[in-house]
Amino acid sequence: MSYKIKDLPLDERPREKLKEKGAENLSNEELLAILLRTGTHEESVKDLSIRLIKQLKSFRKLNTITYKDLIKIKGIKEAKAITIIAAIELGRRLATPEDLKKLKITNAESLYEHFRLKIVNTNQEKLFAVFLNTKNEVISYETVFVGTQNKSITHPREIFHAAIKNSAVKIILLHNHPTGDVTPSKEDITFTNNIKELSMMLQIPLIDHIIIGETQYFSFFDQGML
Repeated sequence: MSYKIKDLPLDERPREKLKEKGAENLSNEELLAILLRTGTHEESVKDLSIRLIKQLKSFRKLNTITYKDLIKIKGIKEAKAITIIAAIELGRRLATPEDLKKLKITNAESLYEHFRLKIVNTNQEKLFAVFLNTKNEVISYETVFVGTQNKSITHPREIFHAAIKNSAVKIILLHNHPTGDVTPSKEDITFTNNIKELSMMLQIPLIDHIIIGETQYFSFFDQGML
């Protein structure tokens, strides 16, 4: 028989605490215990949630954990893993604006805030192209590349094919560095310059390229590099 939340003393039950004090007053371990619901034959659900976070070494690692990673952890089986992954994705979607269309872009920070949660906390490099009209309003955006920690190459044709398809007048590129360091690499600079040249030839100017980190960003435009 596995330990359940109801087996805990009343003042230690996270569900009761949530009802009485609000979810914002629960610890990370208590919130996770609510999702896990039950522990194992050897430990309570609260101890399981504590061990899970300790094993990850950082609570924020939950943001990038996969289903396959979770079920490798002792005490986490299919149902628990699915619940955790679904909860994380739901939170991510709630924190991301539903629709960027008609959003007027006035500076790099506004795009950083809208895209940060889409592409930080991932081991993959992602490149987004944002397409604007004459008023600097977002027409659409597309993921034009998903790479790895060591490889980030995309062909310009994907970007400009999507730009023409969306009748874009201007383009902004955004991508993340999985390392968290937003300093542009030599490859980033070369790639940006190549896209800039092509964009001017096609008369769909590239007006910024933003590298996104968890708490900061780098704008080629702001730094006078575009």
